[in-house]
Amino acid sequence: MKKISFLLLIFFTLHLSAQEKIMVWPKGQMPNSKGLPLKTEEKDGRIIQIKETELFAFLPPKEERKQMAVIVIPGGGYYKLTYDLGGYQIAKWFNTQGISAFVLNYRLPTSPDLKQKEIAPLQDIQAAIKYLRKNAGQYGISPEQIGVIGTSAGGHLAASVSNITEDYTELKGDWTSIPTIPNFAILVSPVIDLGEFAHIGSRNSLLGENASPEKIKEYSMQNRVTEKTPPTILFHAQNDKTVPVMNSILYYQEMIKNKVKGAMFIFPEGEHKIGITNKSELTDNWKKLCSDWLTMIGNK
Repeated sequence: MKKISFLLLIFFTLHLSAQEKIMVWPKGQMPNSKGLPLKTEEKDGRIIQIKETELFAFLPPKEERKQMAVIVIPGGGYYKLTYDLGGYQIAKWFNTQGISAFVLNYRLPTSPDLKQKEIAPLQDIQAAIKYLRKNAGQYGISPEQIGVIGTSAGGHLAASVSNITEDYTELKGDWTSIPTIPNFAILVSPVIDLGEFAHIGSRNSLLGENASPEKIKEYSMQNRVTEKTPPTILFHAQNDKTVPVMNSILYYQEMIKNKVKGAMFIFPEGEHKIGITNKSELTDNWKKLCSDWLTMIGNK
């Protein structure tokens, strides 16, 4: 009996941990690629090279599943992906809220396979949003309630897809009519400014070490906010020495100017480590604040 119980426990554990892997791009249609035979590579628990864009589905039980879904965009300075801590763990927390979560492992701009490095991550998140909207019924979600959450450099990508309206996916046919702007955005310790308050590593990885002032301005996301920017909530720590808190402040100021609905919470502590496990109880409140905010916008 003990042996049977043990085997059942293993079965259910494996079942719960196994996630559906979705290839975002239709076969042969991944743009901006030289066609190099790359392999996905990891180092110290971080992905440093992606063979092909991947989306991992984390779904709550159907009985508890809400219509809302979120794409989780891991950080890593645009040269690596914190796919577990900044991806899978966040997705699992969303599942406890009844929200379906999809972790995006996107192409890094440092990849030798890219023809134009700075647009590759944006192409991947735009394609992921299109894919989920097109296949929403399969996952029991609404195509009108798909948002993004990004941490650190992932926050920059989440802000980019929230504000850049040009469709870079190059997808044809019925894909062209599917919008790429998310319905809401959650930005956690986000990289926003690539100028005075930049995280230099993210800027160099995305734009190169000799980026022009015009390019830096173009990819500083506070400059791209308009009245069409989706509702956004931001979380940051005042003592963040990696990505200065001014990144969130600059973005929120532009949200106010453009009458974008949202909120911003700045915690006195937390450094660049706001996540599922937090050192202080105060900082850990970001999850409840986020959950309450999502409930509020979901009811409207």
